[in-house]
Amino acid sequence: MQAIAFLGTGNMGGALARAACRGTDPASVLLTNRTYSKAAALAEELGCTAVHSNCEAVAQARILMLGVKPQMMAGLLDEIKPVIKASLARGEEKIVVSMAAGLPISFYLSALDCPELPFLRIMPNTPAAVGQGMTLVSSCNATAEALDEFEALFHAAGRFDRISEAQMDAAGVVAGCTPAFACLFMEALADGGVRAGLTRRQAQEYAAQAVLGTAALLLESGKHPGVLKDEVCSPGGSTIAGVEMLEAGSFRYAAMEAVTAAVKRSMELGKPKE
Repeated sequence: MQAIAFLGTGNMGGALARAACRGTDPASVLLTNRTYSKAAALAEELGCTAVHSNCEAVAQARILMLGVKPQMMAGLLDEIKPVIKASLARGEEKIVVSMAAGLPISFYLSALDCPELPFLRIMPNTPAAVGQGMTLVSSCNATAEALDEFEALFHAAGRFDRISEAQMDAAGVVAGCTPAFACLFMEALADGGVRAGLTRRQAQEYAAQAVLGTAALLLESGKHPGVLKDEVCSPGGSTIAGVEMLEAGSFRYAAMEAVTAAVKRSMELGKPKE
């Protein structure tokens, strides 16, 4: 039996597939996608195997990574349910993992009619593709050994944190949506650099490396972000002048409101359609 199958190879599924292929033998990784050619191209790149059918992948794999969008999940579960139930009836072990926003674990166990199925709900982010991800994990029916195995398999993705499912919407937004927010910030910084006379390549590289380095400094030092900010702001200097403009533009308030809006939307995605 293959180690792991990815059902859906979009941006997030593809990022985790890359991490898995760095953390285990690519020959043990299966890929499917609604558009087969996309799975085939990624499989060729990673040295793993693309298959035409979700059910074929489910029958062969022990760990199933559900990588479709929330609105497509019910259809996927209905498709693979008979294969999972047949495998369990034969005594085969299955661990199902979903990376879809909003949908609670209870939704999956009910849809699959497998209340005892080991299930992990995760919220990864796209930096997992380069080993700098933050993946949040909540689980049901999964042993500590299964969680350890999952994290070992994806160790090349970056950091992990095990949280309660009640925290998933908020934590998933801060970890999962922040790459998009950060890209907006870096793009704006680069635009400012271009306006000031830098080339686009220079401005983008400087902004990205500064954000990357500051994030590493924050994690490694354990200092509060405000302390690190103060360490850069010399009295009457250029940095504090820039900070003043960000404050005038309600930068921090806008960031807080962005998180609030994204959490609200994540919770809406988890509600059943009327």
